Parts: sequence; C-alpha cells; structure tokens
Amino acid sequence: MAADALDLARWQFGITTVYHFIFVPLTIGLSTLVAIMQTLWVRRGDKRWLRLTKFFGKLLLINFAIGIATGIVQEFQFGMNWSEYSRFVGDVFGAPLAMEALVAFFVESTFLGLWIFGWDKLPKRVHLATIWLVAAASTVSAYFILTANSWMQHPVGATFDAQTGRAEMTDLAKVLTNPTVLAAFPHTIGAAFLTAGTFVAAVCAWWMVKLVRAGDATKARDVYRPGLQLGLVVMVISALVVGISGDLQGKLLFQQQPMKMAAAEGLMDSGSHVSMTLLAIGDFSNNPNSVHRYVEIPGLTSFLATNNWNAHLYGVRDLQQQDVTKYGAGIDYIPNLAVTFWSFRLMIGFAAFAGLLALLALWLTRRGRISGNPWLSRAAVWALPTIFLASTTGWIFTELGRQPWVVAPNPNPEGVDMVWQLTARGVSHQVGPVSVVISLVVFTLLYGVLAVAWYRLMHRYTIGGVEDDPVDPSPDNPANRTDEADKPLSFAY
Repeated sequence: MAADALDLARWQFGITTVYHFIFVPLTIGLSTLVAIMQTLWVRRGDKRWLRLTKFFGKLLLINFAIGIATGIVQEFQFGMNWSEYSRFVGDVFGAPLAMEALVAFFVESTFLGLWIFGWDKLPKRVHLATIWLVAAASTVSAYFILTANSWMQHPVGATFDAQTGRAEMTDLAKVLTNPTVLAAFPHTIGAAFLTAGTFVAAVCAWWMVKLVRAGDATKARDVYRPGLQLGLVVMVISALVVGISGDLQGKLLFQQQPMKMAAAEGLMDSGSHVSMTLLAIGDFSNNPNSVHRYVEIPGLTSFLATNNWNAHLYGVRDLQQQDVTKYGAGIDYIPNLAVTFWSFRLMIGFAAFAGLLALLALWLTRRGRISGNPWLSRAAVWALPTIFLASTTGWIFTELGRQPWVVAPNPNPEGVDMVWQLTARGVSHQVGPVSVVISLVVFTLLYGVLAVAWYRLMHRYTIGGVEDDPVDPSPDNPANRTDEADKPLSFAY
C-alpha cells in the first residue's frame, strides 16, 4: 500500500509540476517583452508599439491566470501527499518559499492589477513602471523558487538534528547563494526569455506571412515586422545565455550529482576520454547491462565535464556501488535511464526548432524586407509548441535525474553527507492510495479543462491580431481629459 501511495503521489506531483511549468517560462519572459514594447511606445510615441503591447499583454494575462491556478495546487501537495518531506525540510525549504510569496508574488500581483486597471487612471510613465515592477518581481520570484529547488539538488547551509529527525537551517546566506542556484538561475531565466522571444517571433512571423500573402504589406511591415525583430534579438541573446550557463551547470552537476549526468550520457562503465553518446538503446528494465551506445563523439563528455579530453568519469555501475556503501544496500540508486537519457537530448532537440525559425526569419527579413514565404509560417507553427516542450523536458531531466532522492546528498559539506532524504521516505503516512487516486483523477480532469480553456483563449486572441487604431488611453492625452469627478473602472481588455 505504501509503495502504491508513493508511485501515485509521484505521478500526481509530476503531472501538476509539468503542467504548471508550461506557463512559467512564458510569464517570466513575456512580462519583460511587454514592458519593453510599452517603453518604446512611451518614449517614441509610436502607436505600433502600443498595438503590440496591448496584443501581447492580453496573452500574458491569460497565461498568468492559468499559471497562478496551477501553482497553488502544487504547493498544497507538500502538506498532503508529501507531509513527511515537509516535516523533514520545512525549516529550510519554507524560508525561500515564504520570501517568494512576501517579497515577489504580492508585488507581482499588486502591480499587475494596477497595470490592468490603470491604463486610463495613471500617467504614462507611472503606468509603465507598474509593468516593469511586474517583470522584475516575476524574475525575483523565480530566484526564490529555484533557491528552494536547488537546495533539494544540493543541500547547503543546514544540518541534520538527530533528536528531532529534521533538517535545520544554519546559514540562510549559504542557502540563498547556493552554487547550484547561481548556475540554475541564469539557465532557467535564459530559457524563459528564449521561450518568450520565440513566442513573440513566431506569432509575428505567422501574421507577417499571412498579411503579405493577403496583399496587406503595409501592416505587415509597420506592425508585425518590428515585433518579429524584437523577438529575434531576444532569441539570439537568450540562446547565448542558455548555452553558456548550461555548460557551467553541466560541469557543476558532474561534481554534485554524478549519477544523474552518467545516466544522461548513457555512461554505464567508468573510464577516461569518455565519448558523448548521441544514440543509445536499451530496454525498460533500468538494467545497465541492457544499454548499448551506438553513435558517439570521442572524448567530448570528458571535456564538457572537466575541460579535459582525457578526464576520468565514473559510470552508473561504480556509482551504484559507491552509494550502496555509503547509504545502504537494497536500494536502486540509478534514476530511470531511458527518461534521463532522452529528456536531456529532447531538451536540446526541441530547442533546435526555435533556432530554425530564427535563422529563417533573420535571412528572409534582412535589410528591412518582409516575407510571405510559407516556410517561415510553417517554422513559426513548429517552433511554438516545441519551445515549450524544450523547457518541459529540461525540467523533467532535472527532477527525474535526481531520483531516488527527494533531497540529494551533498558530497562535500565539510567532507560529510549531512542532509539527505530518499523519495520513499518523504511521502505521507496518513494519505492512502485511494485518496491519492481520487485527487489524481480530479486534478487531471480539471487540468484538462484548463488546458482547453487556455488554448482556446490564446488561439482566439492570437488570430484576432492587433487593434487597428488604438487610442492613447492615458490621462496624459489631452483628448482624454474630462470634468467627470468619478469615472468607473473598466477592465483593460
């Protein structure tokens, strides 16, 4: 029964986490892009940027609302299905989550409300400041969430109290400056901006091609081409950030979680001058003996791990034996090999569609051109879902590669593994399989309904396009001045 409850609880948390994370990168990145668009309108008085601000602002609000609804459900599971985990790490894990709620989320929500309702109430620059505060708060929020998650990946600033059986914080500064979060934050934020940049570029490219082929080249050039160029600039910069930070993060993971990276590379046996595996095939028994590597690049994994082509790396078999010696026999310390190996590659493979869109769009719109090339429209349609899948598979790799640990051992806190917890020990003893099944079914059905609503709303407003002739709604506009003492608030959209 306990094993059944564990498996069900893991499925439920996995489903809610993956579903929630679909919306997070777009919200983080798009809030800043909308702020940039509105800044260009305020500074230049160019109404095409007002049109783009309103257009992508609608999509941001839809995405934000669904993200909030799914995130709240995720947090409740810590106290229900994973109460033993919460009891064990609550003193440490709760601190960054509380800081996220108090410092970031309240600011984000408050100023987003002011941005929504303040178009005709606040001066332009004050109203502009509200969306920049939303963008800043969403980024800070991400840092605190990643701090909590990075502590699960690499616990620092805490010690284990044998009397209470809990992890207790000893140094908040170490928790907030964990080397794991310092590596994960730029990678995650870079991925968020890559997602948002791809989203903006893909939508604008699709509209540009549609208008050119319909004979409305003026609107395509004046409105959607600038939006496409902004998206492409963000894509190029964020891709560089993702690549550089990903390399640094990979090197750190080879030190902190060597089992995860060995599984990701299909490295079953220890050795030097380790090749990078492009294709490996095995069965689903999670038996290292079933894994066969076929397409390899000699020495590349050793170089990526240490900057040394001949570096020695431990394989899955030896790491399993080391963990048995340190933490006890009878436990399979190997993560799911198939999921870990392929999620790592799918993360990169799905992101390649964004690269294809960027290359095609940069070429076809060079020197001020607009394009009605249908292949650009197709690349935009392909890039839209795949950039979300890239972020999702990256998150799956991060979490499943850590198994069977819910708090992975830190190999070097003064030479002793001070704090760690197996996933099997974190599940609640009070919530049985029946309760988890009921909530799992309800959540899955509810999330299915929300997914349909999210898609229909995003699709409806995307194909609706920008406003034809938006009016400057701010009180700075003399045409909007009125003698009315009270003007009722109206929802911005």
